Amino acid sequence: MGRRQQKTQAKGSIIRVTGPVVEADGMAQAVMHELVAVGSERLVGEVIRLDGEIATIQVYENTSGLKLNEEVFGTGNPLSVELGPGLVGNVFDGIQRPLETLRERMGPFIQHGQRVVPISRDKKWFFTPASKVGGVVGSGDVLGTVQETGLIEHRILVPIGITGKIVNLAGEGEYTVTETIATLRVNGSEVEVQMLQRWPVRQPRPFKRRLPTYAPLITGQRVIDTFFPIAKGGSAAIPGGFGTGKTITQQQLAKWSNANLIVYVGCGERGNEMVDVLTSFPQLIDPSSGKPLMQRTILIANTSNMPVSAREASIYTGITIAEYYRDMGYDVALMADSTSRWAEALREVSGRLEEMPAEEGFPSYLPSRLAEFYERTGVVETLGSGNRAGSICAIGAVSPPGGDFSEPVTQHTKRFTRVFWALDPELADARHYPAINWMQSYSGYIGNVSAWWTKEVTKEWDSYRIQAMRILQLEDDLKNIVKLVGPEALPDRQRLVLETARIIRTAFLQQNALDPVDTYSVPLKQFKMLKIIVDFHKLGERIVSRGAPLFKVTQLPVLTDIMRMKTAVPNDKLDQLDEIDRRMHQYFENLEATMR
Repeated sequence: MGRRQQKTQAKGSIIRVTGPVVEADGMAQAVMHELVAVGSERLVGEVIRLDGEIATIQVYENTSGLKLNEEVFGTGNPLSVELGPGLVGNVFDGIQRPLETLRERMGPFIQHGQRVVPISRDKKWFFTPASKVGGVVGSGDVLGTVQETGLIEHRILVPIGITGKIVNLAGEGEYTVTETIATLRVNGSEVEVQMLQRWPVRQPRPFKRRLPTYAPLITGQRVIDTFFPIAKGGSAAIPGGFGTGKTITQQQLAKWSNANLIVYVGCGERGNEMVDVLTSFPQLIDPSSGKPLMQRTILIANTSNMPVSAREASIYTGITIAEYYRDMGYDVALMADSTSRWAEALREVSGRLEEMPAEEGFPSYLPSRLAEFYERTGVVETLGSGNRAGSICAIGAVSPPGGDFSEPVTQHTKRFTRVFWALDPELADARHYPAINWMQSYSGYIGNVSAWWTKEVTKEWDSYRIQAMRILQLEDDLKNIVKLVGPEALPDRQRLVLETARIIRTAFLQQNALDPVDTYSVPLKQFKMLKIIVDFHKLGERIVSRGAPLFKVTQLPVLTDIMRMKTAVPNDKLDQLDEIDRRMHQYFENLEATMR
């Protein structure tokens, strides 16, 4: 529930203002990470350093207009988020102010010191009790449910740190988030519980224990699901220079991944990219349910023209909300675009604090901050009865200057994530999207998810995936030879490798996000497509080894259908792929018969 109100609240005055950093004297009662109100406009700030009676405060709003000697007030509470029904489908800024409410109140520009409650106090939700009076409940137990959207059943949990006997429980009916829905007797006193809770953003929410990852996060993107999969509860980095498609890749994952809930954090990116998210997401339909995608999405918009220090808060706001829904037993996917802008905010504030810089001016604690963020992912057994399991999967975009993967943010992110989707500017220039370089990327979850593919799709998944990767690696080995002597000088067997690799790249790895058929591929379609291509190579190798000229293979009549199958075969008509596979095998059988 967060920390209780302090008996003595800090009260001081401003003695220095430098960008988003403010120093205040007379703050002897303040504590680290305490939320404070700065100046006459009560700007939101957080104590980040204490030196005697002087508190250094990171302000999450524009500090222009602040004056010396203006008062600073402590709240006695840490920077926290409100948790309860009403989060899903909403758009917040980095400190959880609902942007739509702000727009209705003051137009397109946010003014200083505006306070808007994140969750409406007036809206009523239909509550259905799930416990009984007289029962003993503890942290994380479900008191009742609220149908928050058509896709999310919001489970009202006993606040963390509370165990007691239910002496009163609301019946079915409509209630606001601040009305009491249960009364618990805890150590002889009665504690009222509402739907609305608060939690400090820098404090991870507790759980019983971690569980192993085993199920893949199905994204519908073939290069990811088949070649470099990520597991539910996993972590991934998408590094790439300007124009390589980081944002559109994350948007594709947000649109089509099979997580129960999506938390999309636009952290320091350009406003037009966030506008695209805000305009496109409400029009999209969830492929698994047929309902609007916003019914399972929470957006946190903190664009580059917003206060720089609020970028840091936006990341923690997003992961805390994700943990809250994880505790209900949901699989949550968090998209952070981008963690480089978050790191730049750390660097700017560190510079204002006159701290000793480390690599490229970033603070020395950058690795630990990245580790703290990614360590909050994983599959866990949640608190409460019923053996609930939930997961958080974090996918962070990284924007290295000039596409240099050796810069600190990329290198440290690689240490704490197990999937690395390296975006290649050459592929992007060639209009090959997703521009994920198959030679630089890797996944540490292949062993975790292979059992799922074996059970749910086919036991041959891993074998065909390995064979396809081997073909792409052979093509990479042949590139230098081809540059020197040309492909015509190679033997037919090696030229077949080049041809098959071209088919894999064009017909499988390349995917059109704007094509209604190609934008999303179900796992079975992915496997059948890959099987056709790899079988083409194996059959071609056998024919060529028996002396058939290569053009007999490359002029395969059904090859046009193979190249077009990604856009021509919908997910619900996969028998068409079986027909392509049958005709391909028939052609090679006929060709082999003529050589006997």
